[in-house]
Amino acid sequence: MTSSDAVADRIRAASERLVRAQETRTPCAPVRDLIGTEDLDAAYAVQRGVVERRLASGAVVVGRKIGATSKAVQDQLGVDQPDFGYLLDDMDVSAHDPISMAGLLQPRVEAEVAFVLSQDIDPGSPDDITLEAVRESVEVALPSLEIVDSRISGWDIGFTDTVADCASSGLYVVGRDARTLAELEPRDVDMTLAIDDEVRSSGNGAACLGDPLEALRWLAVQAARFGDPLRKGHLVLSGALGPFVPFAPGDRVVATISGFAPLAVTFTD
Repeated sequence: MTSSDAVADRIRAASERLVRAQETRTPCAPVRDLIGTEDLDAAYAVQRGVVERRLASGAVVVGRKIGATSKAVQDQLGVDQPDFGYLLDDMDVSAHDPISMAGLLQPRVEAEVAFVLSQDIDPGSPDDITLEAVRESVEVALPSLEIVDSRISGWDIGFTDTVADCASSGLYVVGRDARTLAELEPRDVDMTLAIDDEVRSSGNGAACLGDPLEALRWLAVQAARFGDPLRKGHLVLSGALGPFVPFAPGDRVVATISGFAPLAVTFTD
């Protein structure tokens, strides 16, 4: 067996471990024993393997999510840089209330600014993706809640673990109160997230890589470099504006992001 064959086998084994954890709803051991702690190409290859399994089962890619954009969340996860994952149509629970927690393992919730793209972000070179080009590609901004989750037991993750685990994705909720960028400046928003009327998290747009639009630019560059650019109509969750928090069945979660109507959901078993 060649070294490249051995790497491919480890990537497949890591993908299978994560898929099995989701299917059995039983958290698994970290995958860094298989792919190491620094090989991001291998980690994203594992992620692609997991996503491809879900696509083969009928899921459809509808956008991307950016993870670990705020210092608060990086500190919670023990990482020092952002990552990204795919949004699939079966992750969208915006029309559900209450939202079932049945398919979740170790969920947390965070509030974010989401963007819908009016055009592809697919330049000749990733180096050509400017903040202005990204701004011109945004149709609207929306309030959102991301229900992050980890297939890895106890959230015992390093950076390659969370990348491989689809950027610790779970479900998401997007509000209907859309704003154009002429109406709202994402970096200037303030956020509070309350559970049963108790504020549990707070932050602002500047906490998200300095500006949620800068987070979107970062993602567009990475997507282009990986050969899968962002497309017209894609939804992008730009990253948490403050720390994520745990929640339980019966909890009422309300995200208030200035410039938008509050976004409220209830969770059930």
